[in-house]
Amino acid sequence: MNSFGRIFKVAVFGESHGESVGINIDGIPAGLPLSVEDFLEDMERRKGGKQKGATPRQEEDLPIFKSGIFNGYTTGAPITILFENKNTRSEDYQKHRSHPRPGHADFVAHEKYGGFEDFRGGGHFSARLTAGIVAAGVIAKKLLGKEISIHAEVTEIGGDKDLERGLQKAIDKKDSVGGLIECRVQGLPIGLGEPFFDSVESALAHAAFAIPAVKGVEFGAGFAAAKMFGLEHNDAIENAEGKTKTNNAGGIVGGITNGNELVYRIAVKPTSSTPQPQQTWNWDKNIVDEFSVKGRHDLCVALRAPVILEAMTAIVLLDFMMLENKIERVYKK
Repeated sequence: MNSFGRIFKVAVFGESHGESVGINIDGIPAGLPLSVEDFLEDMERRKGGKQKGATPRQEEDLPIFKSGIFNGYTTGAPITILFENKNTRSEDYQKHRSHPRPGHADFVAHEKYGGFEDFRGGGHFSARLTAGIVAAGVIAKKLLGKEISIHAEVTEIGGDKDLERGLQKAIDKKDSVGGLIECRVQGLPIGLGEPFFDSVESALAHAAFAIPAVKGVEFGAGFAAAKMFGLEHNDAIENAEGKTKTNNAGGIVGGITNGNELVYRIAVKPTSSTPQPQQTWNWDKNIVDEFSVKGRHDLCVALRAPVILEAMTAIVLLDFMMLENKIERVYKK
C-alpha cells in the first residue's frame, strides 16, 4: 500500500518521470503556521546535483500546496503537496527497456503489473517519491517541537569511516557504493510504543525499509549484541528518570521508549545503476545479454538519505506522540 500511519497518516503518489510526485497528509491539527520557506532547508538537503557522488538531475522541489492550507495556516483538512518533475530524460530508459536492470524493480514490476508499469526512471519505485516524505517530515518535526531533536548522518561509505576516501574508491573504480547512516533522537518521553506488533522498533524499521535501497536496520548495539554477554549488554539504570549508564538498547526496551537517546542505523546498498557493464536477461531475445545502464544516477545514494531517514523517523514518532495525546493543540488566532 502507499499509505502509512494511524493518526498522522501519509500517502505518497506519482512516478519519477510523470507530471509530478507528491504526498497527502492527514491528521494535522488546524492552526499550524506553514509556508514554502519551512520546507526549503530539508528539500535542499535531499537534492542531487550539487554534492560529489550525487545524481546530476536537478529539480526545483518547491512544494505546491493543493489543499489543507489557507492564509498561511493549516485548516485541519488533509494537506496535499505536489513536486513537479521538470528535468527528466525518459529516452534513457526506453533504450534498455528490453533489459531489466539488475538490482532494480524492473523485472518484478513487469511481472506483477503485466508490463503496464511506468518504467521511466524507475516509475513509482523511484527514490524521487521521497520528496513527499521529506515534506511530511518537515511538518512532523514542526509538530514535535524543539524539545525533540532528530539528526541523521552518514557514518560510513563503502565500509570506510573516512567518507571522502570511501567515495573516492568508488570513483576510481567507476562503480557505485553503499553506506551506513545513523539517526539519533533526543528528548523523547518514556512510554512511546504499542507492543506487540506496534513497538517503536517495529514501526521505525517498517518506515526505514520503505526508503528505496535500504537493506538493513539495527538499534543500539544492533548486530554486535549477538557477540556480547548479558552483563555487558544490559544498560544499568542509574536514577528514577530511567537514565542508563550505557545505551546498548538504543533508547528502546520492550518496544517502548525509555527516555534515553534513541539510536538506530540503516544500511544502504550500492546504487544498482552502475556504469559498469552487466549481464542480464533480455526478454525480447530470450537470452542473457550484456548491457550498461544509461542515464543520471547517484554514485552513492546514502549521501542524500539522512534527511529522508529523519523525515521517516519524525513521521513515526509524531504518530506515537499523537496516540499518547502528547501533542498540544495550542494553535489559535
